Amino acid sequence: MALDRAARLEAAVERDGPTCIWCGRALSGQVTPTTEHVVPRVKGGPSWLENEVAACRRCNTERGHTAPVEWLEECLRRGWPADEERLGRVLGELAEAIAVRGGQRRARPYLDAQLRRLRRRSGQAA
Repeated sequence: MALDRAARLEAAVERDGPTCIWCGRALSGQVTPTTEHVVPRVKGGPSWLENEVAACRRCNTERGHTAPVEWLEECLRRGWPADEERLGRVLGELAEAIAVRGGQRRARPYLDAQLRRLRRRSGQAA
């Protein structure tokens, strides 16, 4: 059974912890959690838990349709503790989910490019 948006947000917070993936702020009363599509819907990203993380409303709004690795780099430039490991895990889980479920023709090349960019970035950081 497919989860609705509120249930996916709750599951993402439970899976990843109650912090924004981008700025690291604790998601609570004054910092409203939102469902953030790692691969944006406009790029073919599905509304699956594997494509969603919890982010604060500020980061979700500021990111817009910016590519996830590009936004990760921007957050780090701003001095925010963006969670590169969580991003890599979610992108990998999405790739696995697409391999199993099929479809997502538009999202696949975008996702592959983001995974390559993140691997290059991680290789530089090591």
